[in-house]
Parts: sequence; structure tokens; C-alpha cells
Amino acid sequence: MRTTIVQIVIAALALPASLEAQRTLSLESSKELALAHNAGIRKSSLEQEAARQSRAAAVTAYFPTITAGGVLFRAQNDLLEISSQGGNLPVYDGNPYHIPFATQYAYLPASTMGMLRSGAIGVVSAVQPVFAGGRIINGNKLAGLGEDVSELRGRLSRNDVLLRTEKDYWQVVSLHDKLATVGRYEDMLNSLLRTVEDAYRSGLATKGEVLKVRLRRNDVLTDKSRLMNAVTLATMALCQHIGIPYDSTLTLSDTLQVSEIPQSFFVDHAGALKTTAEYRLLEAALRGEELQANITLGGYLPQLSVGVSGLYMKFDDTRDRTVGMVFGTLSIPISGWWEASHTLGEQSCRKQIAESALQEGSELLLLQMEKAWHDLTEAHERVLFGGEAVTQAEENLAENRDGYRSGMLPVSDLLEAEAQLQHAHDQLTDARAEFRTRLLAYTQATGR
Repeated sequence: MRTTIVQIVIAALALPASLEAQRTLSLESSKELALAHNAGIRKSSLEQEAARQSRAAAVTAYFPTITAGGVLFRAQNDLLEISSQGGNLPVYDGNPYHIPFATQYAYLPASTMGMLRSGAIGVVSAVQPVFAGGRIINGNKLAGLGEDVSELRGRLSRNDVLLRTEKDYWQVVSLHDKLATVGRYEDMLNSLLRTVEDAYRSGLATKGEVLKVRLRRNDVLTDKSRLMNAVTLATMALCQHIGIPYDSTLTLSDTLQVSEIPQSFFVDHAGALKTTAEYRLLEAALRGEELQANITLGGYLPQLSVGVSGLYMKFDDTRDRTVGMVFGTLSIPISGWWEASHTLGEQSCRKQIAESALQEGSELLLLQMEKAWHDLTEAHERVLFGGEAVTQAEENLAENRDGYRSGMLPVSDLLEAEAQLQHAHDQLTDARAEFRTRLLAYTQATGR
């Protein structure tokens, strides 16, 4: 008695720990985990940050460019030499008239004077572009467009991850439902087997009927083993996708119940087109070609800049000097217009290609929306038909069970009715799972 009490206490203490160890996941928490751990989402986040940095770098082109430099040198010999031949120089007596007729001379020997053996030069300049052909403005617009494109691509990556998560989640749920259906079918067969064996021992059933039930039960046990393996693999795939370790005790809280109707999710496809990430990416591609054409054109326009500069100089033993200046530069490309005619023609072709891609892509996106809508309504019809099939299979099983008990029907008809009910349950489970994934696919296709 004491041993039994101790065992009960130990089991009671261990129960909370076992319950805590068992992990329960909802569909929403699975999506959050998938978004947090998916490598593609992390890459997309880094690409968005890189685009933001690129846009911030483009803004700096509006501000002056400041440069500083210097040179410090010491040469082996003088860099500049000035030589004089020497000779007699007239002596100046204060009267300029006497210089051409001088009678006294002073002798000046030949000499060489060297300069620039050592020195230091320092320069600081600030240049402000005034007109750059619109390249700075369009470059900033292009950088902003790149940031928008990275965000749209991140949205597409997010949609892919969410759709994959939903498919994996409902796959596990549907397999658990099928496993439960097989379990109920197994219980019915076990009960039928006991009934048939009792009837066989009483001489009311044949050996063949017992063997038929046993063979069907063996088939069910095989299906059960296959489903258990499929549940394990599907759960492992889900755990890998959402970034958590595999746990054999993992349970999913959401169930495959369909109460919605497709019409409550329908939107006007033409109006929803421009809200989709795919359409906005096509628009961005066209806008990018336009901006690139403007930047290319700006390279062939005059460039005007103004600036200030400070210069510090010191050579040999002379005193140092500091000089300041203001300046302006104007660059007018002349020969480049020959090249520009061809380069701008290339940009025009690329713009037309982007326009065609936008038109074709719009048509394909509308077609994708229509297909997603038809897939959704078809899946909902399968759910409705599946529910009716289950009801009919249950009624058929009840009639066959009554007929078998009254001796009017053979056991094979009862086994067939039970198999039809299991098949109907499995088809309804597949239809519900398909409806869930197609509902998400339709909402994503219409930009939601």
C-alpha cells in the first residue's frame, strides 16, 4: 500500500514537468518563428539595410567635396639653378647719361644660384557642384528606388516563407487527422473481428469471413505505420523550416475546420493589381530605366562647379606663405555627343523593353489572380462535397452494419462500407488542408 502511494506521488510530481516539456505550436507562432529564423528573410533584411546605406550615401553628393593634400620633399640637388656668365659692369656715378660712356668698371665673376632643394606644400579645397546635368538628383531618386525594390523583394520573400509554413503546418495537422481516422477504423475492425470470431466459434460464420476481417485489419495496421512515419517526417520538416529542434511530443493547436466562404475574400482583381509586390517591381524596373536614361543624358550636359582653396607653401630657407582663392569650373563635352546619340538610343530601347515587361507582367498577374480564385472556389467545393460524402458514408455504414447483424449482408459489404468511410474522411481532410493553403495563396496573389 505504501509503495502504491509513493508511486502516485511521484507520478503527480512528474506530470507538470512532462506537460511543460511538451511544446504546443499555433499556426501564427509557427509563422513568427519561420520569419525569425529563415535564412532568406535574414538575407532580405541585410539587402534592405544595404539599400538604405546606399541611399544615405547618395545624399552626400548634394554637399561640397572637401579634399586635402600635401607634399614634403628634399632633393639631392637643387631643382632649379640660375647661372650668370660674369664680366665687367660699368660703375654708376649717379648720372644715367654717363652709363654708356663709363670709363670705370667693376668685375663680376661668373656664378650659379640654386633653388628648391627642399620644401613643403599643403592644399585644402572645397568644391560645390552647381549643375551636374541632373545626375545628382536622379542618382538620389535611383537610390531611393533601390530601397523600395529591396523592400518589395523582402515582401515577396516573406510571402514565400509564410506560404511554405502554412503548407507544412497543415500537412502535419492533416496527417494527424488521418492517423486518428485510421485509429477509429482500427477500433471498428477489432470490434468486428471479435464479433466474427465469436460467430465462427458458434458456427454462424465461416473461416473465410474471419480471414477477410484479419486481412483488412493488417492492411489498416500497415497504413497506420506508414502514417506514423509520415507524421514524423512532416514534423521534422516543419521544425527545420521554422528553426526549432525536432520534438516528438510537439503538438499543433490549430485544427482543420473550414467555416469561411471564398466570396468573403474576393476583391476586384484589376483594382488589386497595383497593390501587389510583383506589379510594383515591374513599375520600379520601368522607373529605373527612365532614371538611368536621365543620368546618362546628364553626363553629356555642361558641368558647373564653384569652390574655394587654401594653399600653404614653404621652400628652402624662405618664409612660408599662405594663399587663398575662389574658383569656378565649367566643363562642356563636345565630342561626346556622337557617343551620346548611340548611348541614349540604347537607353530608349531598354525603356521600351521595361514597358513591354510591365504590360505582359500585368496580364500574367491578372491571370494568376483568376487561377488562384478558381483554385480557392474549387477547394471549397471539395470541402462541401467531402462533408456530404462523409455523411453519406456514415449512413451507408450504419445500414450495412444493421444488415450484417440481421444476417442479410455478408461481412465483405460491411468491410467495404467501413473502408469507404475512412476514404471519405481522408478526402475531407485533404480538401480542408488544400482550402487553407489556397486561401493564403489567393490573398497573397491579390496583394494582401
